[in-house]
Amino acid sequence: MVSAAEQLAANLNFSSFAKAEELKKRLWFTLGALLIYRLGTYIPLPGIDPQALASFVQQNQSGILGMFNTFSGGAAGRMAIFALNIFPYISASIIVQLLTAVSPHLAQLKKEGEAGRKQINQYTRYGTVFLAALQGYGIAVGLQSGAGLVTNPGWFFIFTTVITLVGGTVFLMWLGEQITARGVGNGISLIIFAGIIAELPASIAGTLELSRQGAISAALIIMMFVGAIAMIAFIVFMERAQRRLLVQYPKRQMGNKMFQGDSSHLPLKLNTSGVIPAIFASSLLLAPATIAGFSGGTGPEWLNTVTALLGPGQPLFLIIFAALIAFFAFFYTAIVFNPEDTADNLKKYGGFIPGIRPGARTAEYIDYVLTRITVVGAIYLVIVCVTPFLLSTGGGSAPYAFGGTSLLIVVSVTMDTVSQIQSHLLAHQYEGLIKKAKLRGAKR
Repeated sequence: MVSAAEQLAANLNFSSFAKAEELKKRLWFTLGALLIYRLGTYIPLPGIDPQALASFVQQNQSGILGMFNTFSGGAAGRMAIFALNIFPYISASIIVQLLTAVSPHLAQLKKEGEAGRKQINQYTRYGTVFLAALQGYGIAVGLQSGAGLVTNPGWFFIFTTVITLVGGTVFLMWLGEQITARGVGNGISLIIFAGIIAELPASIAGTLELSRQGAISAALIIMMFVGAIAMIAFIVFMERAQRRLLVQYPKRQMGNKMFQGDSSHLPLKLNTSGVIPAIFASSLLLAPATIAGFSGGTGPEWLNTVTALLGPGQPLFLIIFAALIAFFAFFYTAIVFNPEDTADNLKKYGGFIPGIRPGARTAEYIDYVLTRITVVGAIYLVIVCVTPFLLSTGGGSAPYAFGGTSLLIVVSVTMDTVSQIQSHLLAHQYEGLIKKAKLRGAKR
């Protein structure tokens, strides 16, 4: 037997998309918002020599600056008003979510529903402004220390740079929230996605130019592209992987009729946390290293040593990166999926897992299964994000647009956005069927 939802999904086509006016408005709003973001990555900060900056970026593009430049859509390399991108907001979200686990006040707000969630979001915004100001000050001081990067160094340049960078980050935070509310997909993820996609053509052209110059062999380029395709296929397979728990419902009697007990499945994704662990881990590693990297090597000796150790591909970088990804895989899964709530909902509607007593025992069993599949999910995320760094150490530096983290973000955000588009189309078709049924009833 095929369900109504499956029949509707099979009938989705371009004609159904053309009739979905609400979805088209949401898509146009999303595209317009991302276009505004892309325009902002080309508006430079005042008081910076563009030629000296271009030379500095060219010399440091293989380090942490190149990695951050890819995630910011080229804004960091051009020192645009969106140079900090959305990463201060992500860092603030990490801090607030970590504090929620240890702070009774924040934990209570989390339980209060929509009102508490708004208050937590407000704390996140305050943290974003603070972190953006801190990072903006570090970048401004670092730019002044670089030879010839700033035309008129001084406190006025530092002040204007901090205000501009903070304003750019706050605007992107607001823009991301608007995309989530009025567009399609997660706004924050789509902003990072748009930056990576925008840098992809330049990365491909740069790779081919290195091959023309003889810095990279043609065989290595072919292997790189084949590896990227294989990585994309692996990511799609793992993101769709699920562990389905059988749920049964007892027989029900309504009036004089006895309805046979039904059964369904409780799907548990292998990677419940999605792309968040990779974004969180990258954000935490990029924030301090980027500020230190802009000092141009003129900072304290210990700072230069830490910056060198945290360079992409370095052993310490890989160890911390892998540990952060694994930690956030478990941490974020615990935030977005509560086994106790799931068990209570099953018990409320009479559902049960065969062989498991409803209630607390069901919650323990779901948590047991979820923990073990999250181990596999965390290993998968670490492999995807770390393997390209390990492979690039022996054969030259590969563009970061082809890195595992970039591919993971692009593929995951694409799949999530397509899924939301399909959900809007299904909702539109359901509404159409309901209207037709009402019209037929009115005619009768």
